[in-house]
Amino acid sequence: MGHIVVMAEKPSVGRDIARVLGCRDRGEGCLMSDAYIVTWAVGHLVTLVEPDELDPKYKKWSVSTLPILPREIPLKVIAGSTRKQFKIVKELINAKDTDSLICATDAGREGELIFRYIYEKSECKKPFQRLWISSMTDEAIQEGFRTLKPGSSYDGLYRSARCRSEADWLVGMNASRAFTLRYNVLLSVGRV
Repeated sequence: MGHIVVMAEKPSVGRDIARVLGCRDRGEGCLMSDAYIVTWAVGHLVTLVEPDELDPKYKKWSVSTLPILPREIPLKVIAGSTRKQFKIVKELINAKDTDSLICATDAGREGELIFRYIYEKSECKKPFQRLWISSMTDEAIQEGFRTLKPGSSYDGLYRSARCRSEADWLVGMNASRAFTLRYNVLLSVGRV
């Protein structure tokens, strides 16, 4: 029998979950036991690409290229120190001895988005369940593991999160460019 990989959003949460699950062995970017491997995302590891990554014509800001309305906005791994953790998580969730996953990111839309973006960018196809807890007490974690739900039960939450993320991108990229070009000063405009 293989492992179940549990993905938390932050290292501190991962350590709390690992303690409750009895994962005492340290690995690179994870804690392990015979049954579980607990890892974490250190926040966002994956995000939407920038406009110039869609098409080089967007590198130069110009009214003639507005609005930017791609049919699809692909994902990318965030550059920098978090890239290493993404590689670790990707290897763990796609490992041959990994049977399934547990999404243990924060209970909410943003937590769901963090997990699903990593899952998608990793091209993982393994089944996953969702840990939904609002407290980090040992009792709450144990109860959460007793009441895991199929990941598909949260597909609507993910679609909502992805929609919000893409709407932020569309409004932010287009409005920032339009206002910057109009007023000739760098203006960052978002949906708020």
